[in-house]
Amino acid sequence: MDGVVVRRVIPSDNSCLFNAVGYLMEHDQHKAPELRQVIAVAVASDPVKYNEALVMRNDENQHCYWLLLSEVWFGAIELSILSEYYGREIAAYDIQTTRCDLYGQSKGYGERVMLLYDGLHYDALAMSPSDNAPPDFDQTVFTVNSDGTIGPVEGLVLNLVKDAQRKRRFTDTANFTLRCGVCQIGFVGSKEAVQHAQATGHINFQEYN
Repeated sequence: MDGVVVRRVIPSDNSCLFNAVGYLMEHDQHKAPELRQVIAVAVASDPVKYNEALVMRNDENQHCYWLLLSEVWFGAIELSILSEYYGREIAAYDIQTTRCDLYGQSKGYGERVMLLYDGLHYDALAMSPSDNAPPDFDQTVFTVNSDGTIGPVEGLVLNLVKDAQRKRRFTDTANFTLRCGVCQIGFVGSKEAVQHAQATGHINFQEYN
């Protein structure tokens, strides 16, 4: 197999999940507004299914409200919906644990794309002819084999993830510190920040040491 696995960095504008998926699926890093709407419609159309899973929820419309904002981080619910929307598996590799969460694997999809997650941010993973080749040459969609794998590229991806873990290129969201940009209250870990957001509606957080 020729080529290398590369990490395509997506801008840190709190829309990284959507723009990373947009790049992988359509080679377009500006899909966030459209894909947020896709998620909002999906959640609103099946409130029973998403009732208990929603994070940042105060009432039946709250999640759709948060989704349409640009200052919120997302994860499993959104990737599951986007996998179904595009009809492809989405593999999300977590640097801190080197775990791979695979969305859509039970749907019989024939293709897969891959994301890299550092605890706060999503980037896109692609196969490139070389480290310095421009993104125009990226392969971002891979055929799923009969054994449920995408072949040798999986080993290359895992090597990249393990290397990032050794270099500690991740954020420990259970223990990192955040400050609310509205009321300047400090928090330890994302759980406390989410609870504050639910109680106050504040969504402007900054990491600090």
